[in-house]
Amino acid sequence: MSTLTLYNYDLDDSCYRVRLLLSMLDKDYTAFTVDMVPGNEHLSPTMLAKNPTGILPTLEDGDLTLYGPEAVLAYLAKAYDPAGTWLPSDAAGFAAVMQWLNFSASLLTAASEARKVALFGLPGDLESLKASAKSAFRIMDDHMILRQIDGLEWLAGTGPTLADITLFPIFALSRDFGIDHDEFPALRRWIRRFRALAGFKTMPGIPDYH
Repeated sequence: MSTLTLYNYDLDDSCYRVRLLLSMLDKDYTAFTVDMVPGNEHLSPTMLAKNPTGILPTLEDGDLTLYGPEAVLAYLAKAYDPAGTWLPSDAAGFAAVMQWLNFSASLLTAASEARKVALFGLPGDLESLKASAKSAFRIMDDHMILRQIDGLEWLAGTGPTLADITLFPIFALSRDFGIDHDEFPALRRWIRRFRALAGFKTMPGIPDYH
């Protein structure tokens, strides 16, 4: 029986990141559904006792409780990917992945917030958030253009890593808040390659480009 329990909301992009990695690692886990919208169950006393930030996802592995998608992804990679595929052990590879995890936790938060405003009707300045999200996506697309010129198809290293796992969901879901993916051709190509990975799982809103 799996020791992993994921406290999850199916339509949340951060929870989707963790579900993606668990699937690609072929790890069994128990999913506990948290009614984030409209129930605000993630802010209930029970959930706040597990995760005082009130932000999903939360992961339990035996007696260990972790929260914050970047920390959860890094833990799963270290604990359940001994080959170091998703989180390289060499200094340069590790730093490259961590750089994108930091990008996800900082510049990309506007994209996640824009999607919540547009999709769930939560409060926020959608146009301002959308503009910030597009600026972050432009950084990603420019980076991938240069990578693809060099014959590389992933954000860091020669194969998929946590960098790709952490950035894929919110860009792939960004049409939910009015982002035109045709403006980001390198990211469209990257999405197609990502979808072909073993263990890939989709969710509503993820495009299937042909």
